[in-house]
Amino acid sequence: MFKRILVPTDGSEITAKAIDAAIELAKSVGAQLYTISVKEPFPYSAISEMQPTPPQEFFDAQERIALKRVHAVVEQSQQAGLNCQSHTVEALHPWEAIIDHARRMECDLLVMASHGRRGMSALLLGSETQKVLTHSKVPVLVVR
Repeated sequence: MFKRILVPTDGSEITAKAIDAAIELAKSVGAQLYTISVKEPFPYSAISEMQPTPPQEFFDAQERIALKRVHAVVEQSQQAGLNCQSHTVEALHPWEAIIDHARRMECDLLVMASHGRRGMSALLLGSETQKVLTHSKVPVLVVR
């Protein structure tokens, strides 16, 4: 069945449901679990020099946040008796980074959360999950 499962995390409560589902699924089928957290790039602009946070401080803070998120998934996986490989990446568009990482790790399933928005709010707000669903060649399990 599935051999390599990727679960992206942004640290939100809704993502916690996807993490639980990914761990349970990976454990039941004997799959390797991967997790990723996408860091925001520094918002460079013509007035970057005047921003209150220097670029290195911004990068360091983003890395600390991302590491905290993936370490939480690794810890939860270990408590369930699973090994989980974690990675952090910087990207302007998280959905692209998620798809690219799934390809690089040769994952055969993505497990992601969705808020379950419908109609106009879903159209206007969009979501990283929706973009992954639209562009991924790897199957995506959406957890609500």
